[in-house]
Amino acid sequence: MTVALLGALGLAASRFGLSAIPAYLLAGLLLGPNEPKELSLVQPSEVTDFVAEIGLVFLLFFLGLEFTLGRLGRSGRHVAIGGFIDLGGNAALGLVIGVAAFGFSFAALILAAAVYVSSSAIAVKGLIDFRRLADDETDLVLAILVFEDLAIAGVLGFAATGGGTAGDTVLVVGKAFAFVAASLAASRWLSRSLDRLLDRLSAEFFLLAVFGFVIGMAAVAEELGMSEAIGALMAGVILSETSVRQQVEERFFSFRDIFAALFFFVFGLSIDLSALGEVGWIVAIALVATLIGKIGGGMLAGTLGGFTRRQSLNAGVALIAHGEFTIVLAQLASSNEALGVDQRTDLIAFAGLYVLATATVGVALMKESKRIGRVLFRSA
Repeated sequence: MTVALLGALGLAASRFGLSAIPAYLLAGLLLGPNEPKELSLVQPSEVTDFVAEIGLVFLLFFLGLEFTLGRLGRSGRHVAIGGFIDLGGNAALGLVIGVAAFGFSFAALILAAAVYVSSSAIAVKGLIDFRRLADDETDLVLAILVFEDLAIAGVLGFAATGGGTAGDTVLVVGKAFAFVAASLAASRWLSRSLDRLLDRLSAEFFLLAVFGFVIGMAAVAEELGMSEAIGALMAGVILSETSVRQQVEERFFSFRDIFAALFFFVFGLSIDLSALGEVGWIVAIALVATLIGKIGGGMLAGTLGGFTRRQSLNAGVALIAHGEFTIVLAQLASSNEALGVDQRTDLIAFAGLYVLATATVGVALMKESKRIGRVLFRSA
Protein backbone atom coordinates (compact mmCIF):
# COMPACT_ATOMS: atom_id res chain seq x y z
CA MET A 1 0.00 0.00 0.00
CA THR A 2 2.84 2.39 0.84
CA VAL A 3 4.53 1.86 -2.54
CA ALA A 4 1.21 2.41 -4.33
CA LEU A 5 0.64 5.64 -2.37
CA LEU A 6 4.13 6.92 -3.18
CA GLY A 7 3.62 6.07 -6.84
CA ALA A 8 0.37 8.05 -6.92
CA LEU A 9 2.03 11.01 -5.19
CA GLY A 10 4.92 10.91 -7.65
CA LEU A 11 2.54 10.95 -10.60
CA ALA A 12 0.53 13.80 -9.09
CA ALA A 13 3.68 15.87 -8.49
CA SER A 14 4.84 15.27 -12.06
CA ARG A 15 1.41 16.29 -13.34
CA PHE A 16 1.87 19.73 -11.76
CA GLY A 17 5.50 20.05 -12.85
CA LEU A 18 6.89 19.61 -9.32
CA SER A 19 9.53 17.36 -7.83
CA ALA A 20 8.25 14.18 -6.19
CA ILE A 21 10.70 14.50 -3.25
CA PRO A 22 8.55 16.98 -1.24
CA ALA A 23 5.53 14.75 -1.87
CA TYR A 24 7.32 11.72 -0.43
CA LEU A 25 8.48 13.70 2.60
CA LEU A 26 4.99 15.08 3.15
CA ALA A 27 3.51 11.58 3.00
CA GLY A 28 5.93 10.35 5.67
CA LEU A 29 5.31 13.43 7.77
CA LEU A 30 1.51 13.01 7.68
CA LEU A 31 1.41 9.22 8.08
CA GLY A 32 4.21 8.94 10.65
CA PRO A 33 3.97 8.55 14.44
CA ASN A 34 4.34 12.27 15.17
CA GLU A 35 1.84 15.09 14.82
CA PRO A 36 -0.81 14.99 13.40
CA LYS A 37 -1.71 11.87 15.40
CA GLU A 38 -5.05 11.40 13.60
CA LEU A 39 -3.27 10.19 10.44
CA SER A 40 -0.59 8.04 12.10
CA LEU A 41 -0.68 4.80 10.10
CA VAL A 42 3.01 3.83 9.81
CA GLN A 43 5.41 3.22 12.68
CA PRO A 44 9.23 3.22 12.25
CA SER A 45 10.71 -0.25 12.70
CA GLU A 46 13.74 -2.33 11.80
CA VAL A 47 12.14 -2.91 8.40
CA THR A 48 11.76 0.82 7.65
CA ASP A 49 15.32 1.43 8.86
CA PHE A 50 16.65 -1.27 6.52
CA VAL A 51 14.63 0.09 3.59
CA ALA A 52 15.95 3.59 4.27
CA GLU A 53 19.57 2.34 4.29
CA ILE A 54 19.11 0.51 0.97
CA GLY A 55 17.37 3.57 -0.46
CA LEU A 56 20.23 5.81 0.64
CA VAL A 57 22.81 3.51 -0.95
CA PHE A 58 21.02 3.39 -4.32
CA LEU A 59 20.26 7.11 -4.30
CA LEU A 60 23.91 8.06 -3.76
CA PHE A 61 25.10 5.42 -6.22
CA PHE A 62 23.01 6.91 -9.03
CA LEU A 63 24.13 10.42 -8.17
CA GLY A 64 27.71 9.18 -8.49
CA LEU A 65 26.97 7.75 -11.94
CA GLU A 66 26.13 11.27 -13.12
CA PHE A 67 29.65 12.46 -12.32
CA THR A 68 32.42 11.86 -14.85
CA LEU A 69 35.93 13.24 -15.08
CA GLY A 70 35.22 14.15 -18.69
CA ARG A 71 32.29 16.27 -17.61
CA LEU A 72 34.48 17.93 -14.98
CA GLY A 73 37.15 18.69 -17.58
CA ARG A 74 34.68 20.18 -20.06
CA SER A 75 33.26 22.50 -17.40
CA GLY A 76 36.58 23.27 -15.71
CA ARG A 77 36.37 27.07 -15.90
CA HIS A 78 32.78 27.18 -14.68
CA VAL A 79 33.57 24.66 -11.91
CA ALA A 80 36.32 26.89 -10.54
CA ILE A 81 34.47 30.20 -10.79
CA GLY A 82 30.93 29.10 -10.04
CA GLY A 83 31.88 26.44 -7.51
CA PHE A 84 33.93 28.69 -5.24
CA ILE A 85 31.45 31.58 -5.45
CA ASP A 86 28.61 29.18 -4.55
CA LEU A 87 30.62 27.63 -1.70
CA GLY A 88 31.85 30.91 -0.26
CA GLY A 89 28.49 32.65 -0.35
CA ASN A 90 26.02 29.93 0.60
CA ALA A 91 28.17 28.03 3.09
CA ALA A 92 28.88 31.33 4.86
CA LEU A 93 25.17 32.20 5.00
CA GLY A 94 24.41 28.70 6.27
CA LEU A 95 27.07 28.98 8.97
CA VAL A 96 25.65 32.30 10.19
CA ILE A 97 22.21 30.69 10.48
CA GLY A 98 23.71 27.60 12.13
CA VAL A 99 25.54 29.64 14.75
CA ALA A 100 22.36 31.66 15.44
CA ALA A 101 20.43 28.41 15.93
CA PHE A 102 22.97 26.18 17.70
CA GLY A 103 25.84 28.44 18.74
CA PHE A 104 29.43 27.63 17.84
CA SER A 105 28.95 23.88 17.60
CA PHE A 106 29.16 20.82 15.38
CA ALA A 107 25.42 21.13 14.69
CA ALA A 108 26.01 24.60 13.21
CA LEU A 109 28.47 23.11 10.70
CA ILE A 110 25.97 20.42 9.67
CA LEU A 111 23.28 23.06 9.14
CA ALA A 112 25.72 25.16 7.09
CA ALA A 113 26.42 22.19 4.80
CA ALA A 114 22.69 21.44 4.51
CA VAL A 115 21.99 25.03 3.42
CA TYR A 116 24.96 25.10 1.04
CA VAL A 117 24.29 22.01 -1.11
CA SER A 118 21.58 22.14 -3.79
CA SER A 119 19.64 19.13 -5.04
CA SER A 120 21.28 17.62 -8.12
CA ALA A 121 18.24 15.39 -8.65
CA ILE A 122 15.69 18.22 -8.61
CA ALA A 123 17.88 20.62 -10.61
CA VAL A 124 18.59 18.11 -13.37
CA LYS A 125 14.95 16.98 -13.50
CA GLY A 126 13.87 20.62 -13.79
CA LEU A 127 16.33 21.21 -16.61
CA ILE A 128 14.85 18.24 -18.44
CA ASP A 129 11.18 19.02 -17.72
CA PHE A 130 11.49 22.70 -18.68
CA ARG A 131 13.64 21.90 -21.73
CA ARG A 132 16.71 23.78 -20.51
CA LEU A 133 19.40 21.16 -21.23
CA ALA A 134 20.43 22.87 -24.48
CA ASP A 135 20.63 26.35 -22.90
CA ASP A 136 24.12 27.83 -22.64
CA GLU A 137 23.83 28.56 -18.90
CA THR A 138 23.09 24.90 -18.18
CA ASP A 139 26.84 24.24 -18.35
CA LEU A 140 27.28 26.62 -15.41
CA VAL A 141 24.50 24.92 -13.42
CA LEU A 142 25.97 21.45 -13.98
CA ALA A 143 29.49 22.68 -13.15
CA ILE A 144 28.35 24.08 -9.81
CA LEU A 145 26.47 20.85 -9.04
CA VAL A 146 29.63 18.84 -9.78
CA PHE A 147 31.63 21.08 -7.43
CA GLU A 148 28.99 20.67 -4.72
CA ASP A 149 28.97 16.88 -5.15
CA LEU A 150 32.75 16.76 -4.68
CA ALA A 151 32.66 19.10 -1.69
CA ILE A 152 29.80 17.32 0.05
CA ALA A 153 31.36 13.88 -0.50
CA GLY A 154 34.00 14.79 2.05
CA VAL A 155 31.37 16.15 4.44
CA LEU A 156 29.30 12.95 4.56
CA GLY A 157 31.83 11.10 6.71
CA PHE A 158 32.18 14.17 8.90
CA ALA A 159 28.40 14.32 9.45
CA ALA A 160 28.25 10.67 10.47
CA THR A 161 31.21 10.47 12.86
CA GLY A 162 32.71 13.96 13.31
CA GLY A 163 32.18 16.41 16.10
CA GLY A 164 34.35 14.71 18.71
CA THR A 165 37.83 15.91 19.62
CA ALA A 166 39.69 18.07 17.11
CA GLY A 167 42.07 15.20 16.35
CA ASP A 168 39.25 12.73 15.70
CA THR A 169 37.41 15.21 13.48
CA VAL A 170 40.54 15.95 11.42
CA LEU A 171 41.12 12.19 11.06
CA VAL A 172 37.55 11.60 9.81
CA VAL A 173 37.75 14.45 7.29
CA GLY A 174 41.19 13.30 6.15
CA LYS A 175 40.00 9.73 5.59
CA ALA A 176 36.95 10.98 3.69
CA PHE A 177 39.01 13.09 1.30
CA ALA A 178 41.57 10.30 0.87
CA PHE A 179 38.75 7.89 0.04
CA VAL A 180 37.33 10.35 -2.51
CA ALA A 181 40.76 10.90 -4.06
CA ALA A 182 41.41 7.14 -4.33
CA SER A 183 37.99 6.64 -5.95
CA LEU A 184 38.63 9.39 -8.49
CA ALA A 185 41.98 7.77 -9.32
CA ALA A 186 40.27 4.39 -9.73
CA SER A 187 37.68 6.01 -11.98
CA ARG A 188 40.49 7.30 -14.19
CA TRP A 189 42.82 4.30 -14.27
CA LEU A 190 40.65 1.20 -13.72
CA SER A 191 37.75 1.93 -16.09
CA ARG A 192 39.12 -0.28 -18.89
CA SER A 193 39.74 -3.21 -16.57
CA LEU A 194 36.21 -2.92 -15.19
CA ASP A 195 34.87 -2.72 -18.75
CA ARG A 196 36.56 -5.97 -19.72
CA LEU A 197 35.33 -7.73 -16.59
CA LEU A 198 31.71 -6.60 -16.76
CA ASP A 199 31.44 -7.15 -20.54
CA ARG A 200 32.19 -10.86 -20.07
CA LEU A 201 29.38 -11.43 -17.58
CA SER A 202 25.90 -12.67 -18.41
CA ALA A 203 22.94 -10.45 -17.55
CA GLU A 204 22.33 -12.25 -14.25
CA PHE A 205 25.93 -12.10 -13.05
CA PHE A 206 26.27 -8.53 -14.35
CA LEU A 207 23.54 -7.42 -11.94
CA LEU A 208 25.07 -9.39 -9.07
CA ALA A 209 28.54 -7.99 -9.77
CA VAL A 210 27.36 -4.37 -9.83
CA PHE A 211 25.20 -4.85 -6.74
CA GLY A 212 28.10 -6.50 -4.92
CA PHE A 213 30.47 -3.72 -5.93
CA VAL A 214 28.12 -1.02 -4.60
CA ILE A 215 27.51 -2.82 -1.30
CA GLY A 216 31.23 -3.60 -1.01
CA MET A 217 32.23 0.04 -1.46
CA ALA A 218 29.61 1.05 1.12
CA ALA A 219 30.99 -1.57 3.53
CA VAL A 220 34.59 -0.37 3.01
CA ALA A 221 33.57 3.21 3.76
CA GLU A 222 31.77 2.11 6.93
CA GLU A 223 34.77 0.01 7.99
CA LEU A 224 36.95 3.12 7.65
CA GLY A 225 34.67 4.94 10.07
CA MET A 226 32.72 6.90 7.46
CA SER A 227 29.17 6.64 6.18
CA GLU A 228 28.13 3.93 3.74
CA ALA A 229 26.64 6.81 1.72
CA ILE A 230 30.06 8.07 0.65
CA GLY A 231 31.04 4.54 -0.40
CA ALA A 232 27.94 4.20 -2.58
CA LEU A 233 28.54 7.64 -4.10
CA MET A 234 32.13 6.76 -5.00
CA ALA A 235 31.02 3.40 -6.43
CA GLY A 236 28.89 5.35 -8.88
CA VAL A 237 31.78 7.71 -9.66
CA ILE A 238 34.08 4.76 -10.48
CA LEU A 239 31.53 3.11 -12.79
CA SER A 240 30.63 6.43 -14.43
CA GLU A 241 33.76 6.23 -16.60
CA THR A 242 33.03 2.71 -17.92
CA SER A 243 31.33 1.86 -21.19
CA VAL A 244 28.67 -0.16 -19.31
CA ARG A 245 27.41 2.89 -17.42
CA GLN A 246 24.27 3.10 -19.56
CA GLN A 247 23.52 -0.59 -18.98
CA VAL A 248 23.88 -0.08 -15.24
CA GLU A 249 21.47 2.86 -15.30
CA GLU A 250 18.91 0.97 -17.38
CA ARG A 251 18.99 -2.24 -15.34
CA PHE A 252 18.94 -0.54 -11.94
CA PHE A 253 16.58 2.30 -12.88
CA SER A 254 13.53 0.78 -11.17
CA PHE A 255 15.53 0.03 -8.02
CA ARG A 256 16.64 3.64 -7.82
CA ASP A 257 13.16 5.12 -8.07
CA ILE A 258 11.51 2.67 -5.67
CA PHE A 259 14.14 2.76 -2.95
CA ALA A 260 14.76 6.50 -3.25
CA ALA A 261 11.03 7.12 -2.79
CA LEU A 262 11.01 4.85 0.26
CA PHE A 263 14.11 6.60 1.66
CA PHE A 264 12.43 10.03 1.57
CA PHE A 265 9.19 8.56 2.91
CA VAL A 266 10.96 6.88 5.86
CA PHE A 267 12.82 10.11 6.61
CA GLY A 268 9.47 11.90 6.60
CA LEU A 269 8.33 9.53 9.35
CA SER A 270 10.91 11.10 11.67
CA ILE A 271 9.76 14.70 11.11
CA ASP A 272 7.75 16.03 14.04
CA LEU A 273 5.52 18.99 13.18
CA SER A 274 5.38 19.89 16.86
CA ALA A 275 9.00 21.04 16.43
CA LEU A 276 7.84 23.69 13.96
CA GLY A 277 7.61 26.22 16.79
CA GLU A 278 11.30 25.65 17.55
CA VAL A 279 12.74 25.42 14.03
CA GLY A 280 10.17 27.39 12.03
CA TRP A 281 12.17 30.60 12.31
CA ILE A 282 15.33 28.78 11.20
CA VAL A 283 13.53 27.40 8.14
CA ALA A 284 12.13 30.85 7.25
CA ILE A 285 15.50 32.59 7.56
CA ALA A 286 17.27 29.78 5.70
CA LEU A 287 14.74 30.00 2.84
CA VAL A 288 15.33 33.75 2.45
CA ALA A 289 19.09 33.26 2.70
CA THR A 290 18.94 30.53 0.06
CA LEU A 291 17.03 32.74 -2.36
CA ILE A 292 19.59 35.51 -1.87
CA GLY A 293 22.64 33.26 -1.87
CA LYS A 294 21.79 31.01 -4.80
CA ILE A 295 20.37 33.70 -7.07
CA GLY A 296 23.07 36.22 -6.12
CA GLY A 297 25.82 33.63 -6.50
CA GLY A 298 24.43 32.50 -9.84
CA MET A 299 24.26 36.09 -11.08
CA LEU A 300 27.85 36.79 -10.06
CA ALA A 301 29.23 33.50 -11.41
CA GLY A 302 27.27 33.93 -14.64
CA THR A 303 28.48 37.48 -15.18
CA LEU A 304 32.11 36.46 -14.59
CA GLY A 305 31.58 33.46 -16.87
CA GLY A 306 30.42 35.61 -19.75
CA PHE A 307 26.66 34.99 -19.57
CA THR A 308 23.91 37.60 -19.87
CA ARG A 309 21.97 38.72 -16.81
CA ARG A 310 18.94 36.68 -17.88
CA GLN A 311 21.05 33.56 -18.30
CA SER A 312 22.78 34.16 -14.98
CA LEU A 313 19.38 34.51 -13.28
CA ASN A 314 18.25 31.20 -14.79
CA ALA A 315 21.39 29.52 -13.46
CA GLY A 316 20.94 30.87 -9.94
CA VAL A 317 17.25 29.96 -9.77
CA ALA A 318 18.01 26.39 -10.90
CA LEU A 319 20.09 25.91 -7.72
CA ILE A 320 17.47 26.99 -5.17
CA ALA A 321 15.87 23.60 -4.61
CA HIS A 322 17.45 21.44 -1.91
CA GLY A 323 16.77 17.75 -1.53
CA GLU A 324 18.69 14.50 -1.28
CA PHE A 325 21.99 15.69 0.21
CA THR A 326 20.29 17.94 2.77
CA ILE A 327 18.20 14.98 3.92
CA VAL A 328 21.20 12.63 3.87
CA LEU A 329 23.26 15.01 6.02
CA ALA A 330 20.48 15.26 8.60
CA GLN A 331 19.89 11.52 8.54
CA LEU A 332 23.58 10.79 9.13
CA ALA A 333 23.85 13.44 11.84
CA SER A 334 20.83 11.92 13.61
CA SER A 335 22.91 8.87 14.55
CA ASN A 336 26.00 10.85 15.59
CA GLU A 337 26.35 10.74 19.36
CA ALA A 338 28.51 13.89 19.31
CA LEU A 339 25.24 15.77 18.86
CA GLY A 340 22.74 16.24 21.66
CA VAL A 341 19.31 14.62 21.34
CA ASP A 342 17.62 18.01 20.97
CA GLN A 343 20.06 19.05 18.26
CA ARG A 344 19.42 15.85 16.30
CA THR A 345 15.66 16.33 16.54
CA ASP A 346 15.91 19.95 15.43
CA LEU A 347 18.20 19.10 12.51
CA ILE A 348 15.81 16.42 11.24
CA ALA A 349 12.81 18.71 11.54
CA PHE A 350 14.71 21.55 9.89
CA ALA A 351 15.94 19.41 6.98
CA GLY A 352 12.51 18.03 6.16
CA LEU A 353 10.68 21.37 6.32
CA TYR A 354 13.51 23.21 4.57
CA VAL A 355 13.51 20.74 1.66
CA LEU A 356 9.72 21.01 1.41
CA ALA A 357 10.00 24.81 1.21
CA THR A 358 13.01 25.16 -1.11
CA ALA A 359 11.95 22.40 -3.50
CA THR A 360 8.46 23.85 -3.89
CA VAL A 361 9.60 27.48 -4.25
CA GLY A 362 12.65 26.55 -6.34
CA VAL A 363 10.78 24.51 -8.93
CA ALA A 364 8.04 27.15 -9.20
CA LEU A 365 10.62 29.91 -9.76
CA MET A 366 12.59 27.75 -12.18
CA LYS A 367 9.48 27.26 -14.28
CA GLU A 368 8.99 31.05 -14.54
CA SER A 369 12.61 32.27 -14.45
CA LYS A 370 12.79 33.16 -18.15
CA ARG A 371 9.64 35.24 -17.89
CA ILE A 372 10.95 36.91 -14.72
CA GLY A 373 14.24 37.63 -16.48
CA ARG A 374 12.50 39.35 -19.38
CA VAL A 375 10.65 41.59 -16.93
CA LEU A 376 13.69 42.44 -14.80
CA PHE A 377 16.27 42.75 -17.56
CA ARG A 378 14.54 44.13 -20.63
CA SER A 379 17.76 44.98 -22.42
CA ALA A 380 19.65 41.79 -21.56
